[in-house]
Amino acid sequence: MTDPILKNIAEGKLKALFESGNIRLMLADNRGPDEYTTPGMLSKKLIQFYFCLEGTARFEFGPMYSREIQRLKNYFFYNPDSDVPFKLQLSADARMVMLFISLENLHELFTHEPLPFLKGENINRKFYDERDIPASLLVVLNQLFTIQLSESARNLFYHGKVFEILSLYFSEKKPDTETCPFLNDEETVRKIKHAKEYLLKNMETPPGLKALAKYAGLNEYQLKAGFKQIYGNTVFGYLLDHKMDHARILLDSGKFKVNEVAYQMGYTNPSHFIAAFRKKFGVTPKKYLMQLGV
Repeated sequence: MTDPILKNIAEGKLKALFESGNIRLMLADNRGPDEYTTPGMLSKKLIQFYFCLEGTARFEFGPMYSREIQRLKNYFFYNPDSDVPFKLQLSADARMVMLFISLENLHELFTHEPLPFLKGENINRKFYDERDIPASLLVVLNQLFTIQLSESARNLFYHGKVFEILSLYFSEKKPDTETCPFLNDEETVRKIKHAKEYLLKNMETPPGLKALAKYAGLNEYQLKAGFKQIYGNTVFGYLLDHKMDHARILLDSGKFKVNEVAYQMGYTNPSHFIAAFRKKFGVTPKKYLMQLGV
């Protein structure tokens, strides 16, 4: 399996974590003040995932067409027609996770419930998708940059991460419009998503349910019922999960003490943060840091 990206690993901006057959997991880490450009290839044999954690990245497909991936966004490419060369331009301080897998390998993982683009005639069609990276997946992706492993355990760990990334990516919950009929209204769905974004932007001092519903232009029942159907959790249950996932990311970075993370998450009493973290992950933040070797 040849790929122009592999030729640039020696430059230190790209790192191959795992490769087995037609599965490859890589990191892009441009920790310099300048942009970095490397050639790439959309191979017709491979499905490609690009997760941008920091900065931006631009895919240039010749002089007439390009796509830019923003921070905390994911691109999914599949083109079974032909190999398509491109240039990948990383901004300063860009960090990205790249996962490549063959259609056959992916199909084997979903034999009991095939994915839509794996069914029937779709299997031979081009497929492109852009999504936000959910907090649960962001935790896994950030670990790839921070985890310290022995050489004997490294291959097994990264192989497992491939499956974890794919399972989280394809398990995104879709609204159940049968049990919550008003979700057939696209405007209502948009308002609920808008409420979610506002909630996460203000997670240190979140608004109350009544204020959040008013901000989104919904009544409280629409917000509560619709939020549960779309995101599989209550409004503040979802917020707590997000806060704990974000706290874990901060701890993974090794830059913050437990108390500092607690205050960033909006806790005035660190013991309340410690209790919430232990309930979610089964371990206190201090013991979690010890496991990371921080």
